Amino acid sequence: MVKEVKLQGNENLPEKVKLCGNEQLPVKITVFDSTLRDGAQAEGISFSVADKIKIAQVLDALGVDYIEAGNPGSNPKDLEFFKHFCENGKSLNHAKLIAFGSTRRKGIDAKDDKNVNALLEAGTEAVCIFGKCWDFHATEILNATLDENLEMIRDTVSFLKSCGKEVMFDAEHFFDGYKNNPQYAFAALKAAQDGGADALVLCDTNGGCFPSEIFDIVQKVVAEFSVQIGIHTHNDCEMAVANSIMAVEAGATQIQGTFTGFGERCGNANLSAIIPSLQLKKGYDCVFPNAIQTLTQTARLISEVANTSLNKRAAYVGQTAFAHKGGMHIDAVTKNPESFEHINPESVGNARRYLMSEVAGRSTLLEKVQEVRPDITRNSPEMGKIIEKLKEQEHKGYQFEGAECSLALKIRRVLDDTIPLFELRSFKIISEDEASASRATEAVAINATAVVKITVDDPTVLEDGKDSVVVIAAEEGNGPVNALDKALRKALEGFYHDQLQTVKLTDYKVRVLDSNDATESRVRVLIETTDGTHKWSTVGVSSNVVEASWEALMDSIKFKLIMDRDKRYAVFAY
Repeated sequence: MVKEVKLQGNENLPEKVKLCGNEQLPVKITVFDSTLRDGAQAEGISFSVADKIKIAQVLDALGVDYIEAGNPGSNPKDLEFFKHFCENGKSLNHAKLIAFGSTRRKGIDAKDDKNVNALLEAGTEAVCIFGKCWDFHATEILNATLDENLEMIRDTVSFLKSCGKEVMFDAEHFFDGYKNNPQYAFAALKAAQDGGADALVLCDTNGGCFPSEIFDIVQKVVAEFSVQIGIHTHNDCEMAVANSIMAVEAGATQIQGTFTGFGERCGNANLSAIIPSLQLKKGYDCVFPNAIQTLTQTARLISEVANTSLNKRAAYVGQTAFAHKGGMHIDAVTKNPESFEHINPESVGNARRYLMSEVAGRSTLLEKVQEVRPDITRNSPEMGKIIEKLKEQEHKGYQFEGAECSLALKIRRVLDDTIPLFELRSFKIISEDEASASRATEAVAINATAVVKITVDDPTVLEDGKDSVVVIAAEEGNGPVNALDKALRKALEGFYHDQLQTVKLTDYKVRVLDSNDATESRVRVLIETTDGTHKWSTVGVSSNVVEASWEALMDSIKFKLIMDRDKRYAVFAY
């Protein structure tokens, strides 16, 4: 019997794929992730062994086929990572780990090369080696003859194959080499194939090629060679994703890249954009079908571990990838999302967002209000009250675009639908200048102590018979805002320890609203917070920057507690 399966995605997908033996199955595209190797070469990126293990496990769960985790010949930390899996009996469920290295040095056999033997020491089932495919690099960088370079490629691949390894050959500078000397670039690929390479991966190492060039050259390679052809592109012309997709269109069946696109110089091909484009739009089989809905969560987790900010405007997984601001756009999307969305955001684990702004309409606000009270309509009297309140708030300087969580809390207050949690009674800041007068010209370190007094009136966390509890807590911090943050957490720890354990501030912005008033100017403070899974933003406004910060800080904690209690509120986060 033929079973018909509808693929995830939009109308551009093939409607059905017949599963009857191997007939008409989607073409498998091998996904080779280099986040832990090539990505680690990006400025500001430094992975610990624990970081690498965490990222490898997340990529494995997604269905990535190969995880290139480092160069054991040049980095002892990478060797430690490989030992964690290969010597300690630990393994991944699906992905194969890749140890990365180069062809042997000139003038010695591969079996005697220290770095080649380090690949064996890593203990991985598969390895990836790179070799020169540009005649200029062979003679001017390696100081080898053209024939010596070809033998270095052939000998290294052959030796690793004789040791039972699956071998990927990264054809470094292949496209530049082809454009300069196509015969030699092909000779380098043939040397690797003759040595027994399982895949030939064509590298746009300098990132300077155009999609049309990639397509034409890859087609020629696919026609000439019998092994799997892969593509490895860099983003120096902002074309790495397009180049990778064009290579697949030309016949390549392995894509290499890093998961959020970071890497040396301008970065690598971004797998979090390539994978959904190929799988959801073109019908290829890249990762587990039921796991692609975790794509956004995976991208954000990897960014968090790498201690980088995921680009808000990143395709598919970015915070604003499905955010709508213009009133006419929002009105159209509420009627039919396909009017301004190329895919369903949920298919990649993202969410649709309607931004509150001066160009947004009443429909935008209604969507937000109905997340709190689904029974309210456009003409409900409550809508009028909410609109008046928000106008008043905006006149004071509040801006809810990008701070929808504060908006959600304000809507609750207008509707008298607040959840009892905690309220501020008072706070005090004591600052201390630790710099001596003799060092007045140097940077001044200001320590601050915050004392907060709050009332907790949440019946779910109070002892029976108590309506509320007053808590006073004090903490030191690096400046008043940090001290307030720590003091508030200390005060709440006995009530919400588990919920707040993973919560931390990731961004803090201050904007002066009326600069003509000098130091008496009102300021708007925007705070971004994360619990490792979601991120959310809150806003505070005051002529006192500490008070504005405190307002945004309290809202950020309250929103987290509400989000845990009422999962509908996840729509305000991202």
